[in-house]
Amino acid sequence: MAGKVLLINHGSALMANTLVSILKDSGIETVRVEPDINRVSPEINGTDAIVLFAGDYVYDASALFVYLKDLCFGENKPLCVMGYETELDQIETIIPKDMISHEFPRPVDVKSISSALRELVSSGETRRRERHILLVDDDTLFLQAMQNWLGIRYNVSATKSGMQAITYIAAHKPDLILLDYDMPITPGPQVLEMIRSEPNSANIPIIFLTGRNDRESVERVMQLRPDGYLLKSMSKENILCSVDKFFETKKWENL
Repeated sequence: MAGKVLLINHGSALMANTLVSILKDSGIETVRVEPDINRVSPEINGTDAIVLFAGDYVYDASALFVYLKDLCFGENKPLCVMGYETELDQIETIIPKDMISHEFPRPVDVKSISSALRELVSSGETRRRERHILLVDDDTLFLQAMQNWLGIRYNVSATKSGMQAITYIAAHKPDLILLDYDMPITPGPQVLEMIRSEPNSANIPIIFLTGRNDRESVERVMQLRPDGYLLKSMSKENILCSVDKFFETKKWENL
């Protein structure tokens, strides 16, 4: 799939079904959820846009709209809203109009909604690719696999040793470093210390890559206070989800 859209609507509506079908034909995954924070929150990560189909529920959904307003803050999550004028007015009492990417008063052609969402998904892919990740690992096969997986969404560079990474960072400043914990000659912990000892690279986030998942090993890794760790045994989907989540969390911290 080329992207992911979160569709919030109550019940089964013909227009919602049609939109899901059109987006699927465009290679865009659509996840449908009821207008409830507990349903919406677990599906947010990895979504390129949110579309809200308004209904009678809008008059009792202030908590949800506050939550969505926070997501839209700083254009963190583009939001499209469709509904009758009175429903849109109710939503705008909580979510300012300038935080809504696209507004579609009913009646509306579902194709216009799908067109707007395709543009938002495309721009979301562009924003992700602007983020630069540096991979540091002496395992060539794992390095190639990670480049292929992360390269779908991000600008990825790779080095095969700690010293190569230090040289690379002297000329470039990645947004995130995925660093192998167990490397010969210059192991991950030493590389981390070297990176953080230099003012120009000290604030670059570092996530350790490790093949050890026993409690003692994980505790030893985390004692070095990296920005996180990823197990090499994780699936492609889980690694992508973890990196996506990291950037989403980091953006909120910056805001």
